Amino acid sequence: MDEGKMDENEWGYHGEGNKSLVVAHAQRCVVLRFLKFPPNRKKTSEEIFQHLQNIVDFGKNVMKEFLGENYVHCGADPSPAGVQVAMESSCLSCTDPQLFSLLCFPESRCDKDLDTLSGYALCLPNLARLQTYRFAEHRPILCVEIKPKCGFIPFSSDVTHEMKHKVCRYCMHQHLKVATGKWKQISKYCPLDLYSGNKQRMYFALKSLLQEAQNNLKIFKNGELIYGCKDARSPVADWSELAHHLKPFFFPSNGLASGPHCTRAVIRELVRVITRVLLSGSDKGRAGTLRSGPGLRGPPVCEASPFSRSLRCQGKNTPERSGLPKGCLLYKTLQVQMLDLLDIEGLYPLYRRVERYLEEFPEERKTLQIDGPYDEAFYQRLLDLSTEDDGTVAFALTKVGRSFQKHTVQQYRVAMTAKDCSIMIALSPCLQDASSDQRPIVPSSRSRFAFSVSVLDLDLKPYESIPHQYKLDGKIVNYYLKTVHAKDATVMSTRFKESEDCTLVLHKV
Repeated sequence: MDEGKMDENEWGYHGEGNKSLVVAHAQRCVVLRFLKFPPNRKKTSEEIFQHLQNIVDFGKNVMKEFLGENYVHCGADPSPAGVQVAMESSCLSCTDPQLFSLLCFPESRCDKDLDTLSGYALCLPNLARLQTYRFAEHRPILCVEIKPKCGFIPFSSDVTHEMKHKVCRYCMHQHLKVATGKWKQISKYCPLDLYSGNKQRMYFALKSLLQEAQNNLKIFKNGELIYGCKDARSPVADWSELAHHLKPFFFPSNGLASGPHCTRAVIRELVRVITRVLLSGSDKGRAGTLRSGPGLRGPPVCEASPFSRSLRCQGKNTPERSGLPKGCLLYKTLQVQMLDLLDIEGLYPLYRRVERYLEEFPEERKTLQIDGPYDEAFYQRLLDLSTEDDGTVAFALTKVGRSFQKHTVQQYRVAMTAKDCSIMIALSPCLQDASSDQRPIVPSSRSRFAFSVSVLDLDLKPYESIPHQYKLDGKIVNYYLKTVHAKDATVMSTRFKESEDCTLVLHKV
C-alpha cells in the first residue's frame, strides 16, 4: 500500500460477516478486514487496536498450534508500521452513498456501522487464491468455501434431552430456521456425514451442500463469487449455470456435451476432488495429542440425516465412520470442537459461578484472561488435565472434572470457534510442465490441480455470548421435540393402528 493511502480503484468488496467487512486488492493476493459494530456502539481507536491484536494473538498462539501453521493465516500485527490504513472519510464512510455503489454492499448487510475512523484494519492473505505467491497468478483459480459446523453429537451426562444424544445440533436447528423464515427449505446436509471419513457419506454431504448452500458453501472463480446464497431468501442456485463455470476446469478438452449429463458429470468431479482434498494433509498441529483417554465418542450417525434415513427405509445400515486421517484438517478441527465435553447445559452453571465471582471482584476479569491476552500461557491452560472440582472460580474457568476428562469455560469458547470456522480450498489447473511446482496435487478424471487449504473465521467466541447460546440451545431442542419428533411419533402410531385393523384371510388350497 503506497504511503498508507488506500486507492479505491485498487480495492473491491469481497465479503462480510456479522462483525467485519473485507475488501480485496485487485493485483495483490491480500485483503483488508475492517470491524463492524452495532449502531451506537462505536469503540475508540485504542479499543479497536486491542480487538484486532487479540484476533492476531489468538490465531497465532492458539488456533495455529491446534490446527497447524499451514492452515492458519493470522495476518500482521495491527500496528501503524504493519497494516494501518490511512483512509479519507470521502473514500470509506459507512454513510457515504458513493461507497455503497463503489463496493456493491448487499442491502441485507447495511444494518451495522463500519469502522472507518480508527485507521486500523487487518491485512490478511486472500484465501480465495493459492497461498504461494504475493501477487495474483495469471491462471484460473477455483475456490470452494465450506462451513462444516459441529461434527459430533453430545455425549455429556449433563444433557437433559435424550434427543440431543441422537440428532445433531445442525439438523435440529434447520427446522427452527425454516420456521422463522431464515431459509426456505431444509438442507439434507448433516455434518456427521462429512466428518465420517466414509467417502459415500462425504459425497452425499457435499452434494447436499451444493443443492442447498445456505451460508455453508460458496464457490469463487478468480476471486469472484459464482455460487452460494447471496441472500437469505434467494432461490436454490442453478446447477447448470455452475457446471458452465466449472466445465473448463474439469473437462478442459471440451469433449463433454452440454445438458443434464454434462452437469451431473461436472458436479460429480467437483465433489470427488473436494473429498480428496479434505482427506489429505500432513501439517502437524497439537490437536492429535490434545487430551488423553478414548477418541471420538458419541453415536457415529445422526438419526435425522436424510442419508441415514434413506438407508433405514431400505432396510440397510448406515456405513459408520471410516475414520479421518489424523493429518487432515477435518480431523484436527473435530478434535478442537470436542473440547466442548459438557455441552452448553453442563457449561452454563460454571459460567454462572464465574459471573458471581466477577460481580464481587470485577478487577479479576483481567487476571482470568477473559478478554486476553491470548498468549502461550492461555494456550497452556487449555491443555491442563486436572480432573477434581474444588468448587473454585479458577476451576470453573479453567478445569472441570468429568470422569477422566475436563472442560472449561475457555475451552468451550475455543470449541465454539472451531464449530463455526470455514475451510477454504483453492484449486488451480496444473500447467503442462508442473514438475517444478512444489505445491500438493490432487487428480480428477481429466485434469490435475495444485491446491491449498486454509481456515478462516477463527475469532474467539465472546465470553458474553454464553447465555445466548444456552437460551438458543433450549429453543432449538424444544421446537424440534414439539414439531418434528412429535410428527414422526404420530406417523408411527398411525401406521401401528392401521396394522391392528388389518384382517388376515386364509384360503384353503
